Amino acid sequence: MLAAGALVSVAVLPASAAGPARPQHPKAEISAVQYDSPGRDDRSNRSLNKEWVDLTNTTRHTVNLDGWTLKDAFGHTYTFEHYRLAGRATVRIHTGEGHDTRTDVYQDRRNYVWNNDRDTATLRNDRGRFIDDESWGRDRDHRHGDARR
Repeated sequence: MLAAGALVSVAVLPASAAGPARPQHPKAEISAVQYDSPGRDDRSNRSLNKEWVDLTNTTRHTVNLDGWTLKDAFGHTYTFEHYRLAGRATVRIHTGEGHDTRTDVYQDRRNYVWNNDRDTATLRNDRGRFIDDESWGRDRDHRHGDARR
């Protein structure tokens, strides 16, 4: 009878007692922003593509970015379509036009998105949940990755 009681008590232990839970979602973050394209701002496609945001997958697991958004403070939004970011990889999101590859995607815009004096790049997942942000310029009211957003 004592042995049967020991087995029952083992069976009803909470799952948390089995060890730490693994993260449910791989992590992607804004790792760099080139908001002021080098040279003259002449709105050429070359100049537009020198304005970019890098996203890095900080885990070894692939992240499905389908439906994720990258938005500036004024609401200009880029939505990822059918894109998977490999583990420990970085993708560069250019403002101008181009052909998407594994390492570079293009917003296909004809105007600059990121303001040189101040702006915020915000990354949200396909459910609209905050993932990361990066701000620059004067009057910054938060820092990179501030979860209050």
